[in-house]
Amino acid sequence: MGMEKNPRRVADNEAQAIARMLKTSPQKLNLVAAMIRGKKVDKALADLTFSKKRIAGDVKKCLQSAIANAENNHGLDVDELVVAEAYVGKDITLKRGRPRARGRFGKIMKPFAEITIKVRQKGETA
Repeated sequence: MGMEKNPRRVADNEAQAIARMLKTSPQKLNLVAAMIRGKKVDKALADLTFSKKRIAGDVKKCLQSAIANAENNHGLDVDELVVAEAYVGKDITLKRGRPRARGRFGKIMKPFAEITIKVRQKGETA
């Protein structure tokens, strides 16, 4: 008598990957996420490879993880995958500071972000 299996959080023709604690602001990360939304995965990987944005390498790693999840865990065909969703969220913010003139203190906020990428198999169930 084992426990019940957890239900899937995504549809049967989808897989996802989440990258947390990315050292960039959510606003900058969203520019890269918008670059790959709705594209086929091979085209999205090529765009991320040749992007000049520093954070594009981490987004590429997350996309490759989502593709591997789709292939190995859910048995989806890699050639038919598209980036269905790519959305960004806030993570922690490190509060740092710097002494300023007349005894004041300048706040320096160092934001972190997270990205969730969902890939979907396009085909007969589109």
